[in-house]
Amino acid sequence: MNDVSATIPSQEEQSICQQISPPAPLGPLETPAVGLRDGAIAFGDGAADKEPAAQQDQGAIDLEALGRAPSGPPYSSFTEGQKQYIVFLTAFGGLFSPLSGNIYFPALNALAKDLKVSNQLINLTLTTYMIFQGLAPTIFGDLADMAGRRPAYIICFVIYIGANIGLALQNNFAALLVLRCLQSTGSSGTFALGTGVVGDISTSGERGKFMGLAQLGPMAAPAIAPVLGGILSQFLGWRSLFWFLTILAAVYLILSGISFPETGRNVVGDGSIPPQGWNMSLLNYMEIRKMNRNESLSRTVSALAKKAAQAELASKRKLRWPNPLKAIHIIFEKDVAALLLYYGLIYTAMYTVMSSIPSLFAQIYGFNELQVGLSFIPFGVSCSIASVVAGHLMDINYKRVAKRIGMTIDIKRGEDMRNFPIELARIQVIQAILYPGIAAILCYGWALQREAHLAVPLVLLSIIGFSLTGTFNVVTVMLVDLYPASPATATAGSNLIRCLMGAGGTAVIIQMIDGMGRGWCFTFVAALCFVASPLLWVAVKWGPKWREERRVRVEKHLKEKEAAARPPAETEISDEKA
Repeated sequence: MNDVSATIPSQEEQSICQQISPPAPLGPLETPAVGLRDGAIAFGDGAADKEPAAQQDQGAIDLEALGRAPSGPPYSSFTEGQKQYIVFLTAFGGLFSPLSGNIYFPALNALAKDLKVSNQLINLTLTTYMIFQGLAPTIFGDLADMAGRRPAYIICFVIYIGANIGLALQNNFAALLVLRCLQSTGSSGTFALGTGVVGDISTSGERGKFMGLAQLGPMAAPAIAPVLGGILSQFLGWRSLFWFLTILAAVYLILSGISFPETGRNVVGDGSIPPQGWNMSLLNYMEIRKMNRNESLSRTVSALAKKAAQAELASKRKLRWPNPLKAIHIIFEKDVAALLLYYGLIYTAMYTVMSSIPSLFAQIYGFNELQVGLSFIPFGVSCSIASVVAGHLMDINYKRVAKRIGMTIDIKRGEDMRNFPIELARIQVIQAILYPGIAAILCYGWALQREAHLAVPLVLLSIIGFSLTGTFNVVTVMLVDLYPASPATATAGSNLIRCLMGAGGTAVIIQMIDGMGRGWCFTFVAALCFVASPLLWVAVKWGPKWREERRVRVEKHLKEKEAAARPPAETEISDEKA
């Protein structure tokens, strides 16, 4: 089923949609005054129980919530223009991790020569970079979900700028290895943070579009980074790479410090609650200072309500050391485990292709550093296109599936997702774009084996980039759908899996090519991706059941936690009422 806009329901759709039924009536402890919608809290008047049966038959299904009012506040108070600017800054910030990794490729030979080490040792800096690229977001993701997005961004870029200055000044391999790990630590957190920002400001019905735009930065890096790396290292030397990254990161830190608003929902709610402390941008600070100076305005009901909401959110935030085990815990959820195992495998396949380009193209076509960098352009351009196309395909298919089950989409307030087959809606898009990329990996290996004309591997690289990047984007959005309250932590878990698996792939790919030959090596990689693809349909078939089990388990835990926090007298009164 390659056409995601088709109108004929598949067997998978029919089987999953048959499982969808309106939720049972609310119990005595499940007040309809509070409902969860895409991870947000919406306050209503308890009218959900009074909703006419006819309206319920038209698809007004209570999905994620314990109860839902027919109308509620918008999911985000940011305007469309503000959302686009936030997504632009998110895309810019997400550029640095893949930029730092890919700008380095054309300079590998020069670094090995200047530092007097072997190519195998230089390749070790690629492996360690990817290991820390997986580990760091588990810390920064939890920090961002706890303290807000801006503090995590600031810490990331301070570390990153310091590491780049050190890399530009170092003169030995040990310093290069350690500082590359530090550089990866600072830059890689931005991937999880960007996903969290998009989850903060967008509902499931529009998330694909915004996630696609936010991924333009990370996906454009494979196109521009090797070219920049080739030009800079060829004409200015490899040290210029790190000075360039230092200057670019400083520009971003200044820009975000001035104008990047806090979006963390535990800090600013839907965006209407003023942030505090280092969660404020310079523009936020000036706006709040102006409001506080206007004594008459500060006494209005809305201003007092915002201050009360600000104090309430602040009282619920307890700063602690970030816990990387939260991301690891998410990995072991059954539906997430199946999804991430395949996600990591596909990422490994793509990174083995990318890491093979410098050495293979130099051997076959006699390319220098600049030419190697230019050969990445078709791959990078297709990655950028894929991030936008996949985003729109996700939104189209989401609406199509919602229409099938009679659910009305509310872009502003968000939909309740309890019985909506989000796994099916997302993975159908993967099915449409994944398999051409797997076939292209196989063909890529044999094209290099036969030393075909340069145009052949470049075209195949563009197909690989489009298919696999589109798949990555869909999985990332799906993780936010599954964990809307902690998207940065969930994305950090996925980042850990993909980077550790990718590091393993880059560590052995040259040995595999030498031992198996170019053609059979990439045939093996493609076959592995194809044989493991049923893992996606495991998530479709059993994912809704596992997701519901997790929701019930979390609700039970929260109720037990609330009961334990109540004073004994209050608990006795509640028991008597029950």
